[in-house]
Amino acid sequence: MAGVFLGGVVLVAGAAAIAIIITYPRLQSLDVITDYRPKIPLRVYSADNQLLGEFGEERRSFSRIHEVPQLMKQAVLAAEDERFYQHSGIDYLGILRAAVGNLVSGHARSGASTITMQVAKNFFLSSEKTFTRKFNEALLAFKIEHTLSKDQILELYFNQIYLGQRAYGFGAAAQTYYGKPLGELSVAQMAMLAGLPKAPSAYNPIVNPDRAKLRQQYVLRRMRELNFITQDQYEQALNEPLHLASQVAETSQPGQYVAEMVRQAMYERYKEAAYTEGFKVYTTVDSRHQKWAYDALRAGLIDYDRKTGYRGPESFLDLPSGDGEDVTEALDEAMGDLRDSGDMLPAIVLSASPSEVRAYMRGGKTASIKGAGLDFARRGLSSKASSQLQIRRGAVIRVQANPKGYWEIVEMPEVEGAFVSLDTRTGAVKSLIGGFDFNR
Repeated sequence: MAGVFLGGVVLVAGAAAIAIIITYPRLQSLDVITDYRPKIPLRVYSADNQLLGEFGEERRSFSRIHEVPQLMKQAVLAAEDERFYQHSGIDYLGILRAAVGNLVSGHARSGASTITMQVAKNFFLSSEKTFTRKFNEALLAFKIEHTLSKDQILELYFNQIYLGQRAYGFGAAAQTYYGKPLGELSVAQMAMLAGLPKAPSAYNPIVNPDRAKLRQQYVLRRMRELNFITQDQYEQALNEPLHLASQVAETSQPGQYVAEMVRQAMYERYKEAAYTEGFKVYTTVDSRHQKWAYDALRAGLIDYDRKTGYRGPESFLDLPSGDGEDVTEALDEAMGDLRDSGDMLPAIVLSASPSEVRAYMRGGKTASIKGAGLDFARRGLSSKASSQLQIRRGAVIRVQANPKGYWEIVEMPEVEGAFVSLDTRTGAVKSLIGGFDFNR
């Protein structure tokens, strides 16, 4: 019996050796990673180095591995491959641990892909779960390990991995989710980003904050077990609130008109390469002047438009009755199609009376508008108002936080305007606003 088993092992080993001898010379060339050129978007800046606009299919911000904070590297290693600097591309201990875990649970719930194997898959292979693909992935991992240093491999991983929200690489993800560079992230924020590679959609803190929090807690626990952080750091990170960058900022930048003018000029000159070669264009615009122009133009147009009185809701939705899950789903789906306009936020009316309007806002918040907050729109709350003017359940309105601490109903003006200022000595454009809201 032992002889039969031994013979079987020899046959399997022989077959594997033959497969390796045949497959290894046919593996893809590593030129794409030895001469790595990521697609970096076009970025437009003000004269004082403030980002006005970004254009490209992929959000990327290339980071050299020595520029990445040590804790950020440790967070990723804790989440993805704690033995990265010890193995040669394949973590046999990790494979054994995953196999035991899968046998105990009765499900194939955990794998053992190393960071090197993930680099091989991201650059060269599909995501199909077949033996052939995994076999090629393992061989490519060996080839990569014999061609590049560990730090070079980690640098590729840090800049190439997809992390949701069109963000590729941890540098871009830090800006996308937190609006800051990697070096300014807290331990909690690093752990949140480190948890994304496993499933960027499922653990996206914008879309699924609860699942993202659970994944973050796992990463922090692993960091503590590996002594990457102290107990105090661990507890502080666990208790840190989730503060994400404003998702409004991208659609309300005062520099969008300037950025679009630059985009058109760059595309005319460089065609599609304008969006992938990492061009940085610095304009003569001063971000302070631009903000002043933006605020002044909007304030003037709103003030002028308010004199005509309230014109009614922007549109109407047919909402299911009650306030159950069906209603919430309908509200969230509708909110996905509504854009913010600066501090004028879209809201969907849940109930309306002359004394109070309750409206659903992005993120599941409910605004209660009462008293002075209803003054501008009172004609829409009258029982004599026409169907197009009346504020009722399902109406899409705009609300704004008043400086005195309450919500008020406001309205996007119909009138348009523009503002341009120049330096009279040089002719340089210092500010340029092309209208009330770029998105419309």
